Amino acid sequence: MDIQILQQPESAIAKITIEQNEELIAEAGTMIAMSDFINVSTTLRQGKGGGIMGGFKRMLAGESLFLSVFRCYQPQGEVFLAPSLMGDIITYEMQGQELIVQSASYLASASTVDMDLGFQGFKSFFSGESIFWLSITGYGPVILSSFGAIYEIDVDGEYIVDTGHIVAFERSLDFRIGKANSSWLGALLGGEGLICRFFGQGKVYCQTHNPGNFGRLIGSRLPER
Repeated sequence: MDIQILQQPESAIAKITIEQNEELIAEAGTMIAMSDFINVSTTLRQGKGGGIMGGFKRMLAGESLFLSVFRCYQPQGEVFLAPSLMGDIITYEMQGQELIVQSASYLASASTVDMDLGFQGFKSFFSGESIFWLSITGYGPVILSSFGAIYEIDVDGEYIVDTGHIVAFERSLDFRIGKANSSWLGALLGGEGLICRFFGQGKVYCQTHNPGNFGRLIGSRLPER
């Protein structure tokens, strides 16, 4: 499987070339175009993170109930995928480690990658983000999307990221939610809100735009129904 990211960073598209008998798992509704000899089906998947309970858990995390499966029966099949929001795409190679992904950032993965729901506790709930994040494990590539450009931070010790800008982070990192300012009033008036303080060694992937802030900005300008 070969993955190329095109049109970065504002309107990125993933071009995935699938070899014969390979499978690609993707978020439902993300396919733009594909070779005519690729078979596509809808599934809840089996195994870890699969089945009807796995589907409902994905819904809790903000993902689709169903997943699309692309099966290639000839060499060099092509699939083009894009997320709902305009932004960037990256490929992360799973090698048995665990990756925590914010809701709506999962785009696609190889069939050898497992996806399950990871409960991140009330510290995630009070951050204003989803209380449930996706836990990605297994082997092979996983494709992540962001709102705006995406960038990587190597944490070695301690690092602070605004909660609304987190796309994913390696599970080797621990984290704690806190306020950006020394006082709650200062944090709210300053517009920074809550931050995520990471500890340890690992990578954090961030997006340049905050979907929540964007939604509130656009929503306030829409006419009343």
